[in-house]
Amino acid sequence: MNAGNFNVLFVCTGNTCRSPMAEGILKSLLSQRGINDIHVSSAGIGALSGMPATPFAIEAARHWNVDISGHRARQLTRQIVEDSDLILAMSQEHVETVLQKSETAAARTFLIKAFPAAYSSSQQAVQDPIGGYLENYNQTYLELDEIIRKIEGKVIEMAGSLKRDP
Repeated sequence: MNAGNFNVLFVCTGNTCRSPMAEGILKSLLSQRGINDIHVSSAGIGALSGMPATPFAIEAARHWNVDISGHRARQLTRQIVEDSDLILAMSQEHVETVLQKSETAAARTFLIKAFPAAYSSSQQAVQDPIGGYLENYNQTYLELDEIIRKIEGKVIEMAGSLKRDP
């Protein structure tokens, strides 16, 4: 990872469904725009490092031409949080865990459905499809796709104005 990159981190529980799909969606959208100085990754608060994305998450993403088949889960750490310029969490629990990892993370951590509004415990979460059917994963994928398409411009704007010096 280049020091000049703006680092976006998606956070969920196991890092096998929601956050890998969100990561794949944003990477795809940025690639379509030819933007390569925004690094996108994901992690889970309870992830088993090295686990692949779930088969239904891979299938749901593949349906919309997003390949997350090479994804491997990683556990959220203090270092990952501190290396991130923008942290987008799927639920209140995820935001709170991020904030416990680093006291400096509050200004750059958001619940994805409310971004760019400051975090509040009354904001809505993205439903976890784990254990559900393919249609549950498709629904989650479409929800994430809609959210990320709405916030993509704001992420790009933040990357341009808040980029860390190399």
